[in-house]
Amino acid sequence: MSAAELWSIVPLAILGAGALTVLLVGAVAPGRWGVAVGIAAALGAAGWALQSPPPGAAAAGLVATPFARFFTVLFGCSAALTLLISRAWLVRQQIEGEEYPAAVLFAAFGMVATAGAGNLLILFLGLEALTFAFYLLAAVDRDDPDSAEAGLKYLLSGSTAAAFTAFGLALVYAGTGTIDLSAAAVTGGSGLVRAGWGLLLAGLAFKVSLVPFHLWTPDVYEGAPTPVVAFLASGSKAAGVAAFMVFLGTGGTGFLHGPFWLLTLLSMTVGNLAALRQQNLKRMLGYSAVAQMGYVFLALTTGTAAGTAAALLYLVVYSAMNLAAFGAVGVLSGGRSLDLIDDYRGLGHRAPFRGGSLALAMVALAGIPPTAGFTGKFALFRAALQGGEVSLAVVGMLSAAISIYYYLRVVAALYLHPAENVVPLPAVTPAAGAALAVCGALLLFFGVWPQPLLEVVLGVVPLSHGAAGIIP
Repeated sequence: MSAAELWSIVPLAILGAGALTVLLVGAVAPGRWGVAVGIAAALGAAGWALQSPPPGAAAAGLVATPFARFFTVLFGCSAALTLLISRAWLVRQQIEGEEYPAAVLFAAFGMVATAGAGNLLILFLGLEALTFAFYLLAAVDRDDPDSAEAGLKYLLSGSTAAAFTAFGLALVYAGTGTIDLSAAAVTGGSGLVRAGWGLLLAGLAFKVSLVPFHLWTPDVYEGAPTPVVAFLASGSKAAGVAAFMVFLGTGGTGFLHGPFWLLTLLSMTVGNLAALRQQNLKRMLGYSAVAQMGYVFLALTTGTAAGTAAALLYLVVYSAMNLAAFGAVGVLSGGRSLDLIDDYRGLGHRAPFRGGSLALAMVALAGIPPTAGFTGKFALFRAALQGGEVSLAVVGMLSAAISIYYYLRVVAALYLHPAENVVPLPAVTPAAGAALAVCGALLLFFGVWPQPLLEVVLGVVPLSHGAAGIIP
């Protein structure tokens, strides 16, 4: 293997070696260094991807394109922030083994492999590696029956989706005679190939919670540990979107435009309408995630470079919003059960930093300026309008307006209502505080000055007319 070929597998090697090191260190000093080693490995993989690769950097079905490197940085940073948020929770729940930080790194490993896949086999293996890690993470709190239930539900539905994906890949291979993604791009083909892409669409739609493949989402969001949901809502969703982008290639949505259009419409409307009725905060955010993925696919449905660039921009913002939201929920609730939105009454005054982080995340998810949530949604809707999806964009804007109600309902509970049951709040640890501060700073910085992020996105998806294709 040449140096150029070796370069492309280094991020995966860092994450894999980091996970194994975590497990080995845990055998000697359990519960002491696992999280620290995990953070170092995640940031190491992201730092490596920031470097410019040598010419011809590709090996064994993996590529080192700007697209793959972009997602490697996103996944590495998301994993590191998740581990920062998780440290205090692990101590409170007395989870002393190293399976948690190791599983986070294995999930990141699968995410990076998915984004860098050069053939259908690597794409499938990457998706299943990250999904299997989340089966473990969702059920990691063995003393909590809700966590066990969430893990079982995710396992059962995920296994069905994996079967759809595997069968779809088999049909695509049978119809094209190749597993190379560039040769098997979505350009039509025989009925066998079209059936394969249809099954692939169903399997991948599960990963990103598109309606009607979304039913697992609110249940898993509600029952799984909050730090796990933070990573599931950020990294896993971004990996699913990356998989869609990888298997679509540069040929646009092609004959899948109709199914894409319908999935997008249903996700935006059903997700927002269902979220309106929720009293449980995590369950509400679960349905919100369905609608948010609908906005991302609104841009992807256009099949244009501007739509892809807008989706990439929004994925960065979306990851920061979810890490901030679930991170704040985790450090506010501590070892207690704060399930209902009304349970957060008055906490904005009692815990200004944590309450402010949660409020900022809600405002950003609602798409209200000057947060990056507004910048991201503006980019998505602009790309949809420019791509000719006017009716779908109008539905998206109306559904986004509806979502403002249930997001701001959380803000109102934090600041406009007195606390009903005043109980001691857990102290925020420096690690969790740093993670929340980073996410909040990103949401404000990219909301006021999105140009640096735009330049990064345009380096991944070049546009002939520059940044004006996303934001004027």
